[in-house]
Amino acid sequence: MAYDRYLAICRPLHYHTLMTRRRLSQLEISYGWCLFQIFVLYSYACCELSILAVMAYDRYLAICRPLHYHTLMTRRRLSQLVSFSWLTPLCIISISILLTTRLELCRFTIKRLLCVNWMIVQLACPNSNTLSNSIASNATILIYVSHGFFIVWTYMHLIRTCATSKDSRVKFMQTCVPHLISLTTFVTVIVFDLMYMRFGSAEIPQSLQNFITIEFLVFPPMINPLIYGFKLTKIRNRILSLIYVTTH
Repeated sequence: MAYDRYLAICRPLHYHTLMTRRRLSQLEISYGWCLFQIFVLYSYACCELSILAVMAYDRYLAICRPLHYHTLMTRRRLSQLVSFSWLTPLCIISISILLTTRLELCRFTIKRLLCVNWMIVQLACPNSNTLSNSIASNATILIYVSHGFFIVWTYMHLIRTCATSKDSRVKFMQTCVPHLISLTTFVTVIVFDLMYMRFGSAEIPQSLQNFITIEFLVFPPMINPLIYGFKLTKIRNRILSLIYVTTH
């Protein structure tokens, strides 16, 4: 209270800025809502990577094994892949959160705009058993790193196949380049966020820290519709006309 009065009287020009920063640094969220936020965010990220892996498999069949595409990519197989890309991440994240809920917390402060499961685990009391949380976390990392290796494997075959034919190269440019851009965008923002959590400096301005935290929620949803929509003639012409109007 005294600090608030001091700012209002002695530093009136800086009062609003300093108090806004103070409020942003003291944002609160209930434990239940924090866990729900983790479930939504983690499910989104894992489902996105699973869908990208399924798309890579689809492109591999379409280009590398075109004669067997309709035999292998049946409606049943398609339903299984869609179910896999959605249900597997939801189950994995649900297990991780259930393991977190059994922990007794001794601290209640996270130095981050959004909740992170492992940060909550680190708030547990010293006598808490977090071994199962570590196993679940490492298993999740292993599963989605294997997704990444699978995508790399499919594109190695795609590039090798497309290098032998002009028609295949055209098909690669039309179907695989948008997928590659989407994949690169998503992986880049995720890796950047993970690297910041591991090696980031606390001296970075709070506004920049918040931006780094939410970038994986902003860039992929903004870029993906443009990437895939640009393939459609009407949308492409509309985008190009808007660019032309803004630059002339």
